[in-house]
Amino acid sequence: MKLYLKPGACSLASHIALCETGQPFDIETVDTASGRTADGDDYRTINPKGYVPALRLDDGVVLTEGAAVLQFIADRHPAAALAPAAGTFERARLQEALNWIATELHKAFGPLFHPATTATGREDARKAVGAKFDLVEADLADGRDWLVGERFSVADAYLFAVANWAHVTGIELRSWPHLAALVGRVAARPAAQKAMRAEGLIP
Repeated sequence: MKLYLKPGACSLASHIALCETGQPFDIETVDTASGRTADGDDYRTINPKGYVPALRLDDGVVLTEGAAVLQFIADRHPAAALAPAAGTFERARLQEALNWIATELHKAFGPLFHPATTATGREDARKAVGAKFDLVEADLADGRDWLVGERFSVADAYLFAVANWAHVTGIELRSWPHLAALVGRVAARPAAQKAMRAEGLIP
């Protein structure tokens, strides 16, 4: 199994999830600007969409889209308990969280990574991200440690990967203390440490 990733991108969530399983896997970095992998391959022959993550299984089949990759990893390795059982209401809650992170929070950061975005556009984007963070903060205000249920899940890995972009886009995460605390809990997990170290994000 091989995960194609870009250091610090949303693919970090899938990387963390794979580390949580304790099972062997390979990684390969992708330069999404040039469309080339670290081995020099044309990444669009692997994932025609051109972005990360992509997960190549041992039989050569490739799965894309972060929310799908995360749930596949969780279902393939049930002993890691990274997601509630399929068909349960709790699993629907997990899917709800993953879909919202992908379509709302993740996308809200988009203008902040686009070089053509004006100063006004960047400020508007920061406000939009802040409004999304407000929703997460309100959910976490009930004292829960994790986004869904009573234990760490792939939703927390995805939220962690995206929320960390605050640090490089001029957003002070400490303005949302419950969210900041969750990010800290994920960052302290050995699997997250291993993934971030492999991506060169921490020493």
